[in-house]
This record gives sequence, structure tokens and C-alpha cells, in this order.
Amino acid sequence: MSSVHSFDDTICALATPVGEGGIGIIKISGSDALQIARRLFKRSPPVDSFESHRLYYGTIVDPRSGAVLDEVLLSYMRAPRTYTREDVVEINCHGGPMVYKRILDLVLESGARMAEPGEFTRRAFLNGRIDLTQAEAIIDLIKTKSERGIELAAQYLRGKFHDQIDKWRSALTNVLVYIEACIDFPEDIEEETETDRLVRDLQHKILNPIKETLSNYDSGRILREGLKMVIVGKPNVGKSSLLNALLREDRAIVSEIPGTTRDTIEESFSLKGIPIHIIDTAGLRAPGDKVEALGITRARGRLAEADFVLFVIDGSMPLEKEDFEIYEEVKDKEGLIVLNKIDLPEKVNKAEVEKAFHSFPVVPVSVREGTGLGNLEEQIFEQVIKARIDYDRSLLAPNLRHKKCLEQTAEYINNAITLLRRGDSPELIAFELHQAMDKLSEIVGENVGEDILDHIFSQFCIGK
Repeated sequence: MSSVHSFDDTICALATPVGEGGIGIIKISGSDALQIARRLFKRSPPVDSFESHRLYYGTIVDPRSGAVLDEVLLSYMRAPRTYTREDVVEINCHGGPMVYKRILDLVLESGARMAEPGEFTRRAFLNGRIDLTQAEAIIDLIKTKSERGIELAAQYLRGKFHDQIDKWRSALTNVLVYIEACIDFPEDIEEETETDRLVRDLQHKILNPIKETLSNYDSGRILREGLKMVIVGKPNVGKSSLLNALLREDRAIVSEIPGTTRDTIEESFSLKGIPIHIIDTAGLRAPGDKVEALGITRARGRLAEADFVLFVIDGSMPLEKEDFEIYEEVKDKEGLIVLNKIDLPEKVNKAEVEKAFHSFPVVPVSVREGTGLGNLEEQIFEQVIKARIDYDRSLLAPNLRHKKCLEQTAEYINNAITLLRRGDSPELIAFELHQAMDKLSEIVGENVGEDILDHIFSQFCIGK
């Protein structure tokens, strides 16, 4: 946040999307919020005393000219029972750009300033209403691209991640108390027995759960952002037909002529609440011309970025050299083999494909007949999401900042365990544990630098 601004200022912003709409909401927060409302809001009979958390019908009037700008509903919410824990006023006006722009100008002229991006939520954090993980959950709730991402963000907004961090910090504190007692009163410590207990507590109560949380990071990212899934295969195996079938629309041109797809085609669909960004690529082979070569280069670029691969094989043709060459390019990815054209006379069966390309499960389908497509979608979901995590029980590192902090925490805990087992000095062990504690505290926003806060809250829109 700019150093010329103070958190003691009264701030305002449009809290609804810019553009035409049924309603525009102007939010005001700070000590002068009610005073500004009194200056601009008029009704008959006048309001002698605004009650908190109540809607008032009236008009917004330009105090200089007396001109009525709009009929509005105004709410006043008295601190601390507000989003920011400051006095808050919200003006619900008609959603025309000129209407809310003129009202916002009057609010600014009456003593408020325009809020910085995320400043309302930053004030909620600084005033102790939410911790930093909950603030970041608000970002996820706004930006998530999946239904399950909404569920995850809502859990963390209610404090699920914060509660787990507190459990780890509590377990870590118990170990630290003992280690620091070793520093002050070494003669009272039963060293061997206690060392085993401390290692066990660090390992099972903190380190293992953190490792499990980190292992689920990619699944959490997919829940929030969606899965990047690339369709690959040699020309004319049915990649574009498969894209159309999964999208349930004719998005890609389908032809019996090999090499019809000369560029990547990217679309999205939802699979059991998970957004899938699906990419159809040019057939991977030796290019016939410069245009096809460019398409194949782009296909390989998308393949490198992919979370998941659908490797399509034509079951009505014997396996060819090109199939094996493509397999070498994708075998280290997560994915499925789609054995297409099972409605035609069989030239290669599922067992033969599994033996040749053992890295991937094989799903037989006929895109033309629609056979096996439901099973394919189920297999994608099972492999990508369901097999990885239990939604109700698993904890996911919500974002990259948390992931890095947890990785550093795990490293410090590992160091402490090594030192304990070697019988090193308690001072060294305590140092590692304090470092771990600092990283856990950083996740929830304690002792976090202004640069980190600036980065987090800059991701919000101005009205949040």
C-alpha cells in the first residue's frame, strides 16, 4: 500500500462490477462513514439516529446544488460488527455507470478517499477480524473456477487451515518447552526416554501431516484453477472427434484427411464440478510443411504444460512406430490411453496396448458411437482427483506462499529430529524449532512483512 495513505482514513469504492447492472453498491469504511452518509442521504422525515444493521430508503442529494441523483437504499453498520471492524456505510443505487460514478464523486468530495485494491479486506486482517489464511481464502472464493474450489475456499474462510496451523504450533510449543528446559535445567532431564518421545511427537504430530498437506498441493491447485488436459496422438486417430464429444459440441473440424488440425484448439468444460481446460493438438509426427511444423511445435509446448494427457490410439490399426515415439514423449506424464474406434474391426486390443504402453491405464471407446465416453470421464475424475484426496478429511496447502512456508517448516523439523537423534546441544535444536514456529506463524499473518501483505492484497479488486 502506498506510504502516503493511512489506515486511519475513511475509504470508499464501488463494490459491484463496473458496467451496467441492476444495482451498484458503494462501500464506505472508516470513522467518517456515518458523517458522509448524513451529508448526502436525505429522506422524509429525516433520520435522527441511524440504527446499526438496518436499511433506510431515501435519496442521494448533491449538497451544493440540492439536485437529487438517485433513489437508494442505505445501510449503516456500526463497528466492530462489520467486515472491516470499522464503521461501514453501503449505498445501494441503480447500476448505471454515470449514476454510481456521480455518487462516488460526492463521497470523495465529502472526505473519503478511494480504497486501494484489497484495502477493505486488509483492514479486516489488521483489525483482527480474520487471519491471513482467511483473507487469502476470500481471494480464492472470488477467483476459483470450480464448484469444489468454492467448497474448499469456504472451508478455509471458516478457519479450517488456521485451526490446523494452531494444532501444529501447539505440538511444537510442547516440544520447545521441554528443549528449553534442557537448556536451563540439564540435570533434571531423562535424556534417552524423552528423546524418543520428542522425535515421535515431531514426526507424527507435525512433520507427517505437513508432508501429506504438501502432497495434496497440486490437487488443490486443480480445484481452484482447473485441470490442463492435452489430447495427443498421431494424425487421424480421432483426437478432434474426442474433443467434440467431451465438449458435447462440434468445436473442432473432423476429417478423414490426416493432419486436419494444424494448430492447438483450446476449450473448457466441467467434469463433476472440476473445470477442465482441454487442448486438442496437431498430430505428433514428422511435419509435411511449415504450417504443420508450427502446429506440432505448439502441441509440444502445450504438452509440457499439461497436468494430464489423453493419448489417443486407433484400435482399428496396428500399433505403429509413431505411436511408440509419442509414448516416449508422454510416458512421464499423468494420463490415460484412449483406445478409440472399437466399433471397427479390431487390429489391436486393450491387453496389447497395456503391454506396450504400461505407464497408462487404457480406456476403450468409440467416439463415433459414443461407447465408453462415460467411463472415460469417470476414469479422468478418479485418476486426477478422487484417488488423490479425501475432500472431507484431507488438508490442502491453499496457495504457493503456504506451500513454501510448509516446505521450510518441514526442513526445520527434519533438522531438529536429526539433531535430537545425534544428541546435539539443546540450543541448536531449539533454534531449528523456533525457525519452524516462525514459518507457521508467517502463514497466518503473524510477523509477516509489509511486502508480503502488499503482494497478497494487491490481488484483490478495489471494492474488496
